Amino acid sequence: MQKTPRSLAAVGSEGERSEPERTTEANERGRVAPDPEVIQRARRRSFTAEYKRRILAEIDAATGSGGVGRILRREGLYSSHLVKWREARDAAQHSALEPRKRGPKAAPNNPLRVENTKLKRENIHLNKKLRRAELIIDFQKKVSEILGIALPVMKNSDDDEENS
Repeated sequence: MQKTPRSLAAVGSEGERSEPERTTEANERGRVAPDPEVIQRARRRSFTAEYKRRILAEIDAATGSGGVGRILRREGLYSSHLVKWREARDAAQHSALEPRKRGPKAAPNNPLRVENTKLKRENIHLNKKLRRAELIIDFQKKVSEILGIALPVMKNSDDDEENS
């Protein structure tokens, strides 16, 4: 007869909290079936602005020794929460008193935006130039037809074939 090793949960002290021992039983084929229990994933707490305001007001009104500690224990909060919340409250009050610029906020400087604007202008300029050149060429063709002048046939260059 073999001795089964004691679980880690049983090794801890009597008053120590630990997760209950998980049991897995072998089925008839000798395979161990996993425990179907799903452990809940820890989630960071979030507090609403109204809750923070209420707690800060309650703590500011607390009198006597241990009043703040009682509130923190009751709510499950840490003193670091209070420090951060007070800093945020003070920063919000300070920023509320500062004058604000009116109108839309300026977009952050993006180096690509300047280049993009420049390229758009250049594209518009080149398109106008191309339209003028095409009008001139069409006019020359019509004049040559009217006057009966045969224009030399130009072979397409590699650039023309790629662009078409």
